[in-house]
Amino acid sequence: MSPLAPVRNYYRRWFNHWLTKRIPAEKTVVLDLKRIFIFPSRAGFAYLGVVALLWLVATNYQNNLVFAFAALLGAVFVVAILHSYANLSGIRLRVTRVEPTFAGQKAAVELQLAQQGKLRIRDDLTLSFAGSTPVKVALTGSETTAMLYVPASQRGWLLPGRLTVESHYPLGLFRVWTHVLPECRGLVYPKPLHGQPVAVHDAVQGEDDEVRGQGVDDFVGLEKYRSGEPLNRVAWKHFARGRGLLSKHFGDRVSSSQWLDWQAFPGLDREARLSRLCQWVLDVSVTDDLYGLRLPGSESAQDKGPRHRDQLLASLALFEIQDPTDKGEADQ
Repeated sequence: MSPLAPVRNYYRRWFNHWLTKRIPAEKTVVLDLKRIFIFPSRAGFAYLGVVALLWLVATNYQNNLVFAFAALLGAVFVVAILHSYANLSGIRLRVTRVEPTFAGQKAAVELQLAQQGKLRIRDDLTLSFAGSTPVKVALTGSETTAMLYVPASQRGWLLPGRLTVESHYPLGLFRVWTHVLPECRGLVYPKPLHGQPVAVHDAVQGEDDEVRGQGVDDFVGLEKYRSGEPLNRVAWKHFARGRGLLSKHFGDRVSSSQWLDWQAFPGLDREARLSRLCQWVLDVSVTDDLYGLRLPGSESAQDKGPRHRDQLLASLALFEIQDPTDKGEADQ
């Protein structure tokens, strides 16, 4: 380990603590003097070196033209400070949604940038979360959106963390940046893994449990004819054989029902079971079957459809996961 590592770790902890107090988490972040940092870039330091060199040459040779040129470059440097700061100042940032994803993939985070009052072109804006690929945008109107992709390494709640916004506009002489913390979170489902249930028990209920309703597709059976029933349903062949007046009844297959049970995967650890149940939910959701989920301590109702699928995936994602907001309140 490097001898400077403890110093770096101490500085990192101190800086994060200071940053949390200076720029706390907010739903809508407005970039102002308190949140914006500015410092000369490498090109800016090189520019200052050229100005200093010209000043020395002008002093040594008593050349007023070189003096004027050095003063002009110095004035451009000062004006660039104002324009660089104004490029970020007044921008409103808000995360509009975080798309659910599966562990091991990337979550899409939609970010809205807006400005009020007098509109101006905000060019060369670079946005990035920790671990995400930087995205460059330009705010030319009242608002625009940008999509960033944040790695989701494990299931549960995804907190993207601090958003870095930086710019080198207009001349690249200054780096203007901020580290804001928009309040947002997204669901990360378990990583789907294929695997057949080992211990079925009553986890899967098959065709014997299919539900039938009134219909015209499948023949169900014969019943005693009741007055008022259509004559085309009368079993005339049975009547001709002297078996009485019977009517034919039909039904439609509504769906079969099954349980996706935690106990169907004995011998596996928690995460492995959740991954296989996740794949099971995805497989069953494309059928017309009713299905429910049984986890230790909870059981969902049987249903179908995209909303029911998402509810079960959320149950798997948050199984034995503490809400990060509750944890934060407990720490306080």
